Amino acid sequence: MLVVDKDTFEPEVLKAEGIVFVDFFGDGCVPCQALLPHVEKFAEKYSDKIKFTKLNTTKARRLAISQKILGLPVMAIYKNGEKIEELVKEDATPERIEEMIKKYAFE
Repeated sequence: MLVVDKDTFEPEVLKAEGIVFVDFFGDGCVPCQALLPHVEKFAEKYSDKIKFTKLNTTKARRLAISQKILGLPVMAIYKNGEKIEELVKEDATPERIEEMIKKYAFE
């Protein structure tokens, strides 16, 4: 998984062609840390179809707000730079995350 920050988010996500998965997480977010091994497994499994990135919102607060990230965890799919789907908080379960990834990996 590619770690993005305030300097690399635009070129790696917003200006990227195709599908990009973004894991918005925070340093003190326990659910985020619990989901990380699952997300990393999905990144290995689907990396040939989708670009996987993660953004530490603790270190990029303004960027997170600009992307309308108001709570954590958030898993989002961007297509050609536009956010087209996201899972927020309790909706971000391993099963739902993989369903979302599969939806765009095989379209």
